[in-house]
Amino acid sequence: MYGSEVTRMKTRISMAVGFLLLLVVAYVHGQQFGNQPAKLDLVKVKDDLFVIHNPFVPGNTTALVTNEGVVLVDDKFDMDAANILAMLKSVTNQPVRYVINTHHHGDHSGGNARLQATGAQVIASEAAFRHFVDAKQPGQPTVTFVDRALIHLGGKEVRLYQFGRAHTSGDVFVYFPADRVLASGDTFTFGPMTPMLIDYQGGGSAKDWPATLDRALELDFDTVVPGHGDVTTKAEMRKFRDSAQAMRTRVHEMLVQKKTEAEITAVLKSDFQGAQLIFPGLLAGLLNELQ
Repeated sequence: MYGSEVTRMKTRISMAVGFLLLLVVAYVHGQQFGNQPAKLDLVKVKDDLFVIHNPFVPGNTTALVTNEGVVLVDDKFDMDAANILAMLKSVTNQPVRYVINTHHHGDHSGGNARLQATGAQVIASEAAFRHFVDAKQPGQPTVTFVDRALIHLGGKEVRLYQFGRAHTSGDVFVYFPADRVLASGDTFTFGPMTPMLIDYQGGGSAKDWPATLDRALELDFDTVVPGHGDVTTKAEMRKFRDSAQAMRTRVHEMLVQKKTEAEITAVLKSDFQGAQLIFPGLLAGLLNELQ
């Protein structure tokens, strides 16, 4: 391997480790990360659908623009709210009417309180709401649902689904049927530095994750806005689902074979981008669930 290739590989590894550490900070602190707002880009997905995107942390924000207001999916950290609103003004003069949280983590819900102050209503699954309450997070949702909900605004329809546990117990998929687009939250993250991360304290489940994705994949869509990473395709989400199933199966098989924790850890690092290893206690949760 040439020196330049080694350097590039080391850079990719360092970036991956850095991303995982950023996620740890995001989840531990819940509402805020660092001391500077993220640098944001506006990605046009459809004529009425945009993604406010940035590399890695915080998560993606999706905006459906209608003539009666904006439906927002996730709102990053508290410090990013002003930039989100400024970016929206470049495509619409309409206010944000609804904010949908795909789950309770602060890199997806930290802007809730600021958007509520502008008149937006925050919606989440009932399970996610319970996590907000338990953590005493600001900007708690005022509307919750179980299994399914619908939003009708400006002649457009948004469908909300809670299909089961995955990243957390409160994960929500947001489906835009007219545009054939799905916002997945962290049930699907895309890119070489976005491993499957299970928040066991938040009710997540490696065992249930593939089945949860299977139900989402039954929906009729072409394009996916992942929780982190670039806008991508249904085919990539299906690959992620297969990887989740492969990890679940592999860990279970190794536990049946009485492999040691060190041996399982080595496989997670080599074959599954570290998966659970960055969060204290989550490796234990994985091994306990899949034995």
